[in-house]
Amino acid sequence: MREIQINRKTKETNIQLSLNLDGKGQSNIQTGIGFFDHMLTLFSFHSKIDLNLTCQGDLDVCDHHTIEDCGILLGTTFKQALGDKKGIARYGFFSLPMDETLAQVSLDISGRPYLVFHCDFHRESIGLYSTEMTEEFFRAFCTSAGITLHINVLYGTNDHHKMEAIFKAFGRACKMAIQIEGNDIPSSKGVIE
Repeated sequence: MREIQINRKTKETNIQLSLNLDGKGQSNIQTGIGFFDHMLTLFSFHSKIDLNLTCQGDLDVCDHHTIEDCGILLGTTFKQALGDKKGIARYGFFSLPMDETLAQVSLDISGRPYLVFHCDFHRESIGLYSTEMTEEFFRAFCTSAGITLHINVLYGTNDHHKMEAIFKAFGRACKMAIQIEGNDIPSSKGVIE
């Protein structure tokens, strides 16, 4: 089983997270930021990764530490659960329409963290969730997970739809990349750091 449970406590956040890459997409997310909980629930459902995450953060300051730290810990557990990455597909891609919006997510479980993020938001926030934190969440995830991730929203007008399309497409791309295809490490180098 590719399953990890981890806790991380700082002066800004206290997070408990469990993750099962071979799950059914079941989740229980409680961060104190309703829209962020919704996005992580969508990610879990579409990736089929079981995810339980509870975060007590300094929301009296703002949402930054909570969202970024959740990205760090989710990326860390994702990388640990993959182990030596033997047999995984490695690459994932999904193009997802959500009403007037089209989002494309491409990723490579490469051991090389890199984020390309192309999406313009018009709203400053959705509920307690700052739209600018979307890029910060994915940067934190990429850095901790060691993946290359390209997120492109090709068009759209509704920021809620853009966000949903991104998180759903990310889940679908992850589902594709983590599936087991064989017994070899999918790299001509013979190793993925």
